[in-house]
Amino acid sequence: MKLDSPMVSRMVADASHDPEAFWARAAEDIPWLRRWDRVFEDRAPTFRWFVGAETNLSYSALDHHVRHGRGGHAALMYLNERGERATFTYAQLLHRVTHAAAALRALGVRRGDRITVYMPTSPEAIILMLACVRLGAIHSVVFAGFGAQALTDRIQASGSRFVFTADVTYRKGKDVPLKPIVDEAVQNGGESVERVIVWRRDPAQPMPAHARDLTWDAFLAGGAAHDGGFVALEANEPAFILATSGTTAKPKLAVHTHGGYQVHVVSMGRWCFGLRPSDVWWATSDIGWIVGHSYMVYAPLLTGATTVVFEGALDHPRAEANWRVVVEEFGATGIFTSPTAVRALMKYGDAPLRSVDHTRLERVVCAGEVLNPAAWDWLQNTILENRIPVIDHMWQTETGGPVFGNPYGICLMPIKPGSAGIPLPGIEAAVMTPDGRPCAAGEKGIMVLKRPFPGLTPALWGEPERYGCDYWQRIPNVYYTGDSAHIDGDGYVWFAGRADEIIKIAGHRIGTIEVESAFLKHPAVAECGVIGRPDDTRGEVIAAFVLLKNNYVASAELHQALLHVVRHELGPVAVIGDLKFVTTLPKTRSGKIMRRVLRAVILDRDPGDITTIEDEGSVDEARQAWRQIKAELS
Repeated sequence: MKLDSPMVSRMVADASHDPEAFWARAAEDIPWLRRWDRVFEDRAPTFRWFVGAETNLSYSALDHHVRHGRGGHAALMYLNERGERATFTYAQLLHRVTHAAAALRALGVRRGDRITVYMPTSPEAIILMLACVRLGAIHSVVFAGFGAQALTDRIQASGSRFVFTADVTYRKGKDVPLKPIVDEAVQNGGESVERVIVWRRDPAQPMPAHARDLTWDAFLAGGAAHDGGFVALEANEPAFILATSGTTAKPKLAVHTHGGYQVHVVSMGRWCFGLRPSDVWWATSDIGWIVGHSYMVYAPLLTGATTVVFEGALDHPRAEANWRVVVEEFGATGIFTSPTAVRALMKYGDAPLRSVDHTRLERVVCAGEVLNPAAWDWLQNTILENRIPVIDHMWQTETGGPVFGNPYGICLMPIKPGSAGIPLPGIEAAVMTPDGRPCAAGEKGIMVLKRPFPGLTPALWGEPERYGCDYWQRIPNVYYTGDSAHIDGDGYVWFAGRADEIIKIAGHRIGTIEVESAFLKHPAVAECGVIGRPDDTRGEVIAAFVLLKNNYVASAELHQALLHVVRHELGPVAVIGDLKFVTTLPKTRSGKIMRRVLRAVILDRDPGDITTIEDEGSVDEARQAWRQIKAELS
């Protein structure tokens, strides 16, 4: 692999030559309470980093900055879709976190206890997360949009003693009740839960009624006589567990540690995003996802930057309203968003975001799925007028932070729209066949990681055998990402979708992302979801579901135009068997298309028959989307 940048090449070579020395140098930037005895310890299939070192995520994110004279710097700026705002300096946030930690001690929370957090993306939730890790308790944040069964599953998997929630969250101008969902979840399978703590926001909502319930205010008052100081923790002690997206009914809880995770998210924040203390950094994610953990909460605060926290729908009450506040008034210098959010904003046309003054914005990074070239071009050239870079990158819940990207913070390399960039320094990646044969340049296969790095999850909570089986034994002795990809002659990585989503047409393998990106080349297309449909002659053909932009109408002419675009982009091998115009696409709660529901539509199945539906989406949501699409197509 020949890289354009000598600086990047040198870092990649150093990491490959001596990975332990490379990561030891990276770890020097962390404020350790005690230095490590050994950098790395292999306990295949698991491992340990910075063995014997002591640290604490909360200390590094807050106390360290205050002790070094930065207590007056803005740490967190909050905004919601209703226009409510709040700002906390590092000193103020430390005070609030210390108070909450004392209240947790008063509640009886001990080191190693699991705490489920089912709360809106808000300062209160982040204060609670930081208070948990301060004591050595382990938070398990659940997206406050999941239904009762999904919440029950995660409470049971973690064995949480306490659940924190709010009475309501805000979404599209409505108050969405959360407490009834928690009550149902605990009733259905929360035997381990001792107390439910409720942050009351709406006076019209009923007071908590169960004997186990405690209001947030009463919880905080209980900590008055207790200490909120941090605990020094060995680097490999768990900081948090977070459910991964998967294809089985039982959620997998990835474990991330105080030491290795801290080194990884800070290092990749610097190398991949150029994250620095002077940044005003906005990750548009929810705290229920790994992006919210790593690049809304921990990495910006560990770096000493200002993190922006937003609650609500990005496009409510108007497409550009919240974007304008954060970019123009808060002065955001960096934005981390998702391709789904970009495409959602595209539907409103160019005018809303073009009306925003982006003078202070320096870069935009995207992850969550592939940033299709059409969406990249719209944001890069139409909205931002090619003044600053829009950079795609890729990682997983299990990796904690980026593994593939364009190393903007070291030296920006040429951007190839549609590519996730290169394996970042410290990451040894390869593309292999399912039987473990290395693939040639340009040959599609399974993306694997050849050695552990500090951010990689060393375990699944309570499931050591599943960890080895799912990640290190599918292709022996390498980490199995589950993604189909190829690496081009320049060393850039191109992801084609999940390995089980590849469409096989007459012996040719085409990724769902490749086909969706081709459809998005047409200016009428806002979003697209494709699957493979069985075909007697070719094995499979493409079935496409297309959602149009607001000012376009479905027609026979447009149908033909879209077929022509895909054929032009991908060639005659991309055989379209079905092209359906729809007004919605079924998505998981994290914004990914539920292709299993589209497959149920095409095969005329009930989605209830699909027992392995991706665990971010409930069967009820799948049914609703299935019924709507079926009705539109009937």
